[in-house]
Amino acid sequence: MPTLTAFPSELTGVKVHLNLSPAQLIEEAIRRGEGVLASNGALNCMTGERTGRSPNDKFLEDTPRIHDAIWWGKVNRPITPENFEELLGRAIDYLQQREEVFEFRGSAGADEANRLFVRVITEQAWHSLFARTLFIPPADDRQAASIRADWTIINVCNMDVPDWKSLGLSGPVGVLQSLERKIVVIFGTHYAGEIKKSIFYAMNYDLPERGVFPMHCSANVSAKDPTNVALFFGLSGTGKTTLSADPGRRLIGDDEHGWSKRGVFNFEGGCYAKCIRLSQEGEPQIWNAIRFGSVLENVVLNDRREPDYDDGSITENTRVTYPVQFIPNAKIPSVAGHPKNVIFLTADAFGVLPPVSRLTREQAMYYFVNGYTSKLAGTEAGVTEPQPNFSPCFGGPFLPRPPRVYADMLAERIDEHDADVWLLNTGWSGGPYGIGRRFNLTFTRAMVSAILDGSLAAARFAPDPVFGLLIPHEVAGVPNDMLHPRQMWGDKAAYDLKAKELAARFRENDAKYDLPAEVRAAGPRG
Repeated sequence: MPTLTAFPSELTGVKVHLNLSPAQLIEEAIRRGEGVLASNGALNCMTGERTGRSPNDKFLEDTPRIHDAIWWGKVNRPITPENFEELLGRAIDYLQQREEVFEFRGSAGADEANRLFVRVITEQAWHSLFARTLFIPPADDRQAASIRADWTIINVCNMDVPDWKSLGLSGPVGVLQSLERKIVVIFGTHYAGEIKKSIFYAMNYDLPERGVFPMHCSANVSAKDPTNVALFFGLSGTGKTTLSADPGRRLIGDDEHGWSKRGVFNFEGGCYAKCIRLSQEGEPQIWNAIRFGSVLENVVLNDRREPDYDDGSITENTRVTYPVQFIPNAKIPSVAGHPKNVIFLTADAFGVLPPVSRLTREQAMYYFVNGYTSKLAGTEAGVTEPQPNFSPCFGGPFLPRPPRVYADMLAERIDEHDADVWLLNTGWSGGPYGIGRRFNLTFTRAMVSAILDGSLAAARFAPDPVFGLLIPHEVAGVPNDMLHPRQMWGDKAAYDLKAKELAARFRENDAKYDLPAEVRAAGPRG
């Protein structure tokens, strides 16, 4: 079986660049033609055909040791140990044929008691810069050589696998992960997000055994009150990064966290934000974080190399990676106490969910397991109208274990720390997508402020007749009619039909999961 225990000594005659600085990696990437500098100083790289993750090409090595703990299905698809070993061996042989490779050694997890050491071996310099930005470099890079990794990622993005079918793959792209060997092999795709998400997947498997709840969420804390911590769960495009980047609060992290006995901690050392239609006025902290040392992906540049964030001609999934300390009020180290508020974000394109509602414990488990948002027309081939998108625990593609495992961990922590849980709809009002309007960000921020300053918890609430969600009678700075979605529709009968349709979709989805009776009963009433 190929082993990386002694890596990189296995690569004879290959120059290994270990933990180069950002400036060195940017210089190397430009020298090698991997990217260009944008006018704001960021390195802009193209990822080719794959401009997002490749979930259909993700495979997990199936071994007796891990088999019974895995939530097998569409997300977790098996590859045999023999085929995994064959492809791992090819990746090592491929690296052996390079003149030079790049290696990053660091860690994932700002809480030193619960961190995992990682090493990322890449054939491209910009992928090494991405890893250095998203993970946590050692305090002194001279210590890098002594790091013994818990997890190793091998990214051979240009490796060709013409016989992919005989190896049990879906195509010439592969993201292969072994929970037993602690190795990831990536080939056939230049999309850097596969590097980041493979370690999140690893932590979603490893940390529950340590009693740590891994979460796909952003987090921040009051600049004045270190006990006022908030979590923002949500799928891509719902506002995780935008709403957690608050000038009045300190950013802990924008995407992946753990909740331990001591509190919450960021898994990462950087942020990975969507930047389509980014503006300096709307999101000034993110805008100002895009500078030398950050990485843009698939962003169109004009003749002066100025980014055109409104141009989605390459992809709507344009991205930027930057160190968390590029946010002025970031909390370093990225650790904090136990959350007072847990916010679930959804972008409901059906226009029927209230903009803000309070959840009971059972509703919290229900809406967490279902992980609802909307998939909009045009985002995928064949999608001609909004479709419900259910991703368990707001991170289905990254869950090796059954969703109930993570839902139980959430419920235990809500009970232990008396946290309030909220559902915040950042989607549409007054009608579905194409008819209604998306909630104004100013109103959404006002709702978040009312949650975080404690005033909304003291409000009066009434249950929504279809979804049972507790809707506040008023929120400072928000028109009262907007709080009740039915009142915003001109055609009330059309609202009733659309609400019942979405409720039925929830019920169809929740049948997939093992839920306690009281949790299932907390779902929509239809």
